Amino acid sequence: MIRKSIAAFALIAAIASPAVAKTLTVGANVGNVPWEFQNEQSEVVGFEVDLVQEVARRLGYDEVKIENIPFNGLFSAVQSGRIDAAISSITITAKRLESVSFAQPYYDSDQSLSVLESSGITGLSGLSGKVVGVDTGSTGDMWATEHQAEYGISDIRRFEGLSPAMLDLAAGRIDGYVSDIPAVEYYIKDKPQYAVVERIRTGEQYSIMFAKDSPLAAEATKAIGEMKSDGFMAKLHETWFGSAPDAATSTVVNAEMPKL
Repeated sequence: MIRKSIAAFALIAAIASPAVAKTLTVGANVGNVPWEFQNEQSEVVGFEVDLVQEVARRLGYDEVKIENIPFNGLFSAVQSGRIDAAISSITITAKRLESVSFAQPYYDSDQSLSVLESSGITGLSGLSGKVVGVDTGSTGDMWATEHQAEYGISDIRRFEGLSPAMLDLAAGRIDGYVSDIPAVEYYIKDKPQYAVVERIRTGEQYSIMFAKDSPLAAEATKAIGEMKSDGFMAKLHETWFGSAPDAATSTVVNAEMPKL
């Protein structure tokens, strides 16, 4: 009798309890316009936020939880399992593929040098004796470190995101900023005091990052492929950049999951 009562109570409790939502936890360096940033309502929005929410929906997740993590911390966060995935215009590189996995790429990019319009700097050749800002651990950081002696850069200062770097550029604390060209161009489109004076061709491609050999990487690759085929990616590009993507770029062209 007691056993039947316990069993009946357990069944009632199970029926009464709401189903636990299946959540995808995603790390992002919030403040990375237009990829992930806070709008006027303090909501986290952006190209990659929309993208990862759609990927999660197609993979059967009920919700996406965004955790704000500095860019350099995203790598250890996915490796430790603290988060399921990471976004923040993360470039796929052979070095990174040694310790993490990526879904197929969805955006082609390069680095850029931005300065104050009034600075008199017209390109990389004007960096001799100058202070350059970069995002900590980014491909811009890697590029500036590798080419510091070549261009005579006197110092490299590291920031956690575009906004603080651009504020220091405006205040004269740095002379130039090396970072992803789409983010910078989006940021300065209504700020004529800034200018992108050189595109630094690095042939980068962005994707969602996962723990090494996570099955989610292959699942997300398939979902992104479907999103390219059915036009979702093209519409997303038009929403955030105001134009259709080039047909030859990874925003349109389906690709394999990156491997070493």
